Amino acid sequence: MESNRHKIGFFFKWCFDRIVALVGLVVLCLPLLVIAVLIKIDSKGPVFFMQKRIGKNGRPFKICKFRTMLHQSEGATVTTADDPRITRMGHWLRHSKVDCLTELVNVLIGQMSFVGPRPDVPGYADQLIGDDRRLLQLRPGITGPASIKYRNEEELLSRQPTPKAYNDEVIWPDKVRINLDYLDHWSFLGDIKLIFKTIFH
Repeated sequence: MESNRHKIGFFFKWCFDRIVALVGLVVLCLPLLVIAVLIKIDSKGPVFFMQKRIGKNGRPFKICKFRTMLHQSEGATVTTADDPRITRMGHWLRHSKVDCLTELVNVLIGQMSFVGPRPDVPGYADQLIGDDRRLLQLRPGITGPASIKYRNEEELLSRQPTPKAYNDEVIWPDKVRINLDYLDHWSFLGDIKLIFKTIFH
């Protein structure tokens, strides 16, 4: 019975994601266009940044984000707040998380969800072992409990002498723990609360 309720709940989540993503893209089309123009004015290069990420069941997909760094300089697995590659417009986009709005496209086509673990580059989620691999049951999300806790992750990493080591040894294992707890206690109402918490943080 519990399994059936979860299946129904996740189906409702799947429908909610697509409907709201479509509505969001329609409502936000003008602001997104303005941001795209500002990115082109601010620095040379494409408006969007496409990168390989790991999705549900370990399947790779291309995430779509607004470009926040100098052209052909993005791609590092760990980025700090004072990274010199970040453009002027990029600082605002990353701090406000507006660069993630284009991920509504990924949600619409079923690669992502509104709530779930953030999609990682190869070398993290796809390397999970044992019980931790249960996380691959989830579609990656635009937001989630771990994302909210580490909202200022780039500022935190910028204060570390070895940012990548701190990410790999402290932040990443903690995110795995948080996201497993999310999976084990998932509810649709809980997702709605996390969305509102993200918006009104």
